[in-house]
Amino acid sequence: MATGRSPRGLPRILQWLLVVLMAVIGLAVAGLGAKLASVGGSWYFVIIGVVMLIAAWFIAKNRRGGIVLYAVAFLASIIWAVSDAGWEFWPLFSRLFTFGVLALLAALVWPFLGHSATVRKAPAFGVAAVLAIILLVSAGGMFRPQTLVTASEPVPVKPVAPGEAQKNWEHWGNTTRGDRFAALDQINKQNVNQLQVAWTAHTGDIPKSNGSGAEDQNTPLQVGDTLFVCTPYSKVLALDVDSGKEKWRYDSKATAPNWQRCRGLGYYEDTQAAAAPAAETQPAACPRRLFLPTTDARLIAINADTGKACEDFGNHGVVDLSVGMGEIKPGYYQQTSTPLVAGNVVVVGGRVADNFSTGEPPGVVRAFDVHSGKLAWAWDPGNPNLTGEPPAGSTYTRGTPNVWSAMSYDAKLNLIYLPTGNATPDFFAGERTALDDKYSSSIVAVDATTGQVRWHYQTTHHDLWDFDLPSQPLLYDLPDGKGGTTPVLVQTSKQGMIFMLNRQTGQPVAKVEERPVPAGNIEGERYSPTQPYSVGMPMIGNQTLKESDMWGATPIDLLLCRIQFKEMRHQGVFTPPGLDRSLQFPGSLGGMNWGSVSVDPNNSLMFVNDMRLGLANYMVPRANVAKNASGIEMGIVPMDGTPFGAMRERFLSPLGIPCQKPPFGTMSAVDLKSGKVVWQVPVGTVQDTGPLGIRMHLPIPIGMPTLGASLSTQSGLLFFAGTQDFYLRAFDTANGKEIWKSRLPVGSQSGPMTYVSPKTGKQYIIINAGGARQSPDRGDYIIAYALPDKQ
Repeated sequence: MATGRSPRGLPRILQWLLVVLMAVIGLAVAGLGAKLASVGGSWYFVIIGVVMLIAAWFIAKNRRGGIVLYAVAFLASIIWAVSDAGWEFWPLFSRLFTFGVLALLAALVWPFLGHSATVRKAPAFGVAAVLAIILLVSAGGMFRPQTLVTASEPVPVKPVAPGEAQKNWEHWGNTTRGDRFAALDQINKQNVNQLQVAWTAHTGDIPKSNGSGAEDQNTPLQVGDTLFVCTPYSKVLALDVDSGKEKWRYDSKATAPNWQRCRGLGYYEDTQAAAAPAAETQPAACPRRLFLPTTDARLIAINADTGKACEDFGNHGVVDLSVGMGEIKPGYYQQTSTPLVAGNVVVVGGRVADNFSTGEPPGVVRAFDVHSGKLAWAWDPGNPNLTGEPPAGSTYTRGTPNVWSAMSYDAKLNLIYLPTGNATPDFFAGERTALDDKYSSSIVAVDATTGQVRWHYQTTHHDLWDFDLPSQPLLYDLPDGKGGTTPVLVQTSKQGMIFMLNRQTGQPVAKVEERPVPAGNIEGERYSPTQPYSVGMPMIGNQTLKESDMWGATPIDLLLCRIQFKEMRHQGVFTPPGLDRSLQFPGSLGGMNWGSVSVDPNNSLMFVNDMRLGLANYMVPRANVAKNASGIEMGIVPMDGTPFGAMRERFLSPLGIPCQKPPFGTMSAVDLKSGKVVWQVPVGTVQDTGPLGIRMHLPIPIGMPTLGASLSTQSGLLFFAGTQDFYLRAFDTANGKEIWKSRLPVGSQSGPMTYVSPKTGKQYIIINAGGARQSPDRGDYIIAYALPDKQ
């Protein structure tokens, strides 16, 4: 090998920079690679690490052979990376960029090693220039969205016909069908970039991120010239739609130790009283009433015109939802999702604290008369024969599956659709009853008049994964290709599946297969031999992971994630919990969550946002569970009354980044007629988050976990703010391209909504901004956007 004098000046600095970086990285890669190989992983990292150490030694001795050796290893790494990860940008970037930087330094140093006087510098500098360009292009690629599915056909925009424009937004999902679609087109693709803040209001309730679980997740309602907003602390505000000026405020004075939020209000209007001549009727005390669910288990009726409690409802406006429930410890039962107004009843389920113990508060669903507040019916999953209040001295069945998410209502069929959770606790179910298993993690269709079950369909059998049905069912009339329609219900799930059923019969419209799944070996547990796979609709973000799916911002955390993965048991979506550490993907947050979907009914397109976060878990024998265990989010959950607790940990790298390859959250358009994904794009950047929670302040559209609802409009726009960066965005519903965004003062988990003012004729887009889930930045903003006034 050629040797010679040491370089001087800048070349000498570059030489030793290369030596140190190559040695340090090579040592780490070789050591961690040996660990990976010892647990059955790839040997590549051991080899490349050792080669780097040898090359660093030669370069330190001024021998160009070290650079030749590294060049061969780098070319081999490119071949290995493509074979390991394919041609996807982010996996290739994490595997090659760091090594590419070392290759660039090596090219710059090459002419100055050995007998440098006899070496032509131009070829080496030419290679360095090519490498620099490739690295710059690769770095620039970080700032371009990596579309997963590209739209192939145009999607027409149908103008709103005269007289068909939306008048009000009266329900959480706009309608009781959960479509989140607005037949409005004043704001459209051509002018959306002109949107500007029209007004900003403040609720005065800033959700505290101090472990109390307070989150602003509200989608406001609009009726006429008034906007109605609820806050995380169970207060209600009425605002003028054109100015945001407060008309009135109602404070329920609710208290709760955790999980404080209000996703929406119910609204009822006594149309008969409104339509009757004034001389023929006495004015109703509350002809227009709002229903507020509180975090301390009350249902309150509020006069929408005055902000006063409706005295004719319940006890001076209040129904006590703890009646018939038995003991409710603080924070164990509360209302977080919107009540459903279905005809003349208002229906509530309830959030039950997960995983503390067996025998927690009942999962009963109850309907109350909208006028009097009297109980109209009850559905007790553990005792379907009990349709009213329980007899004196008894309660509704405790520990049963509950309905914590939003429900849907078909007035024509007179059916209410309940998305159920599972009987708590989540990860051990040996004590569950036959009725628990029958109704858990299911869509249950009940008669709106009687509460009697018409049909039910289960999406997870004997649920051991906390695969509650988290989202409001979409009710849609699907064109049948023969000039008619099929009444369907579309249900998204935490396991990344989409079920399409005939909402009249409960039978699948899109194909579902019962597939064998692995069984566990926990003593006292039982396992379903099969699980339903909705194969007739797309599966989103729920692939069975393999070692090559692991990712990291650098080769080091890539290695650490690969090691972590190989040390866990992973058998797909339905990997059963065990005493060993296992990987559940998607985790218990989803997949899809409570934000639900929006739809373009004119083109049969449904828009679905998801998150891709794995959950590492294992069962903890009862004797090893600490007495103060809670684990509301992560950590050890006690699951008292069972032989085990359970450890839950996010599947993250040491830098706090999800261990599987990006994206970590997407928006997808699904053709409801064909069951195909039309387009899929990553959503969200690392501008307001990053490794170790340090904000990167870079608009890198890697696609971050999403939480919140979307809004579709007839003008071909899709609005969404439930990202981890602080933006409200508008996407083109034809192809998923972002065509507008506005910086918010803090993040948002709320659903955008829209209306046209009856006074001014101006269309507004409204968003609550109270803080993104992972961010400590909180606020109390209600922001209205509109087009500028015509000059």
